[in-house]
Amino acid sequence: MTQGPHFKIALIGASGLLGRAIANELAAIIRWQVIRTAFRHGNPSTITLDIRDEGAVRQFIADQAPDAIVVAAAERRPDVCENDPVLARALNVDALGFIASAAQEIGSWVLSISTDYVFDGTRPPYRPGDTPNPLNAYGRSKLDGEQALLRSCARSCVLRLPLLYGPVIDWGESAVTGLTPAIVASAHGVGPAVMDAWATRYPTFTPDVAVVIRQLLERHEVGESVTGVMHWSGDEPMTKFDIAQRIAQVLNIDARITAQRTPIDATPRPRNSHLASDALEVLKIGQRTPFDTAIRTVLQNWPRPTSL
Repeated sequence: MTQGPHFKIALIGASGLLGRAIANELAAIIRWQVIRTAFRHGNPSTITLDIRDEGAVRQFIADQAPDAIVVAAAERRPDVCENDPVLARALNVDALGFIASAAQEIGSWVLSISTDYVFDGTRPPYRPGDTPNPLNAYGRSKLDGEQALLRSCARSCVLRLPLLYGPVIDWGESAVTGLTPAIVASAHGVGPAVMDAWATRYPTFTPDVAVVIRQLLERHEVGESVTGVMHWSGDEPMTKFDIAQRIAQVLNIDARITAQRTPIDATPRPRNSHLASDALEVLKIGQRTPFDTAIRTVLQNWPRPTSL
């Protein structure tokens, strides 16, 4: 195990909602070398990599020979996965198999991101050893990806996360900030914003997740690698209806928000898939920013929506 300035990390999927937060967190650790990849939204400091291309993935890992690989690239939109299961499998399952196999050959530790949607939401809170039962194609693809990684790479960790939000490039990057246009429109007389009040979610701030990942990397750096399945989650239960009200308060607008108390999504979703985070908390790993504080930061750092 190399340490200090020779500790090299490959961050695959550095341009996405979570990837950007991880990149920012890791950039502060000057003793580490972080190699970032992106598929479409790269920049001069980022290597373009299509994780569906097995040859390119294997070549990248062989050339860079990282001590650790963080995989933040995925197809995370449930409706897209439902309608395009081939794409979901290519990104969420097959790509992880390529990465795991190449990492195993050079002894890299791999951390991959998964989801609370591997559970059916009927018996929360869920611990890492609980039996998954995904309700949709997204959850199935992520579960298959977990198994592909853990089966092929002995030194690997799956980090399951719930609904994520954080600094965004556009509102739709997160299902939390994605509520904002309808909330703002409702305050401009377009009609009430109808928000789900059936499913309980645990919104989790991406900079907090980035701290968890940095702490896991620090353990790996000193030879105390965490392996297997781990959970991390925010600890404030709320429905999208609740979230929308909190966003309206932060924006200080008189939004008209209506509660939808039965599920209407075309793609089935779990009602409450709360992830228990005790296993990481015991390791003194974790950070949680209160939702109101975090969402205020996100909304204040984005041009104020007016007539979206």
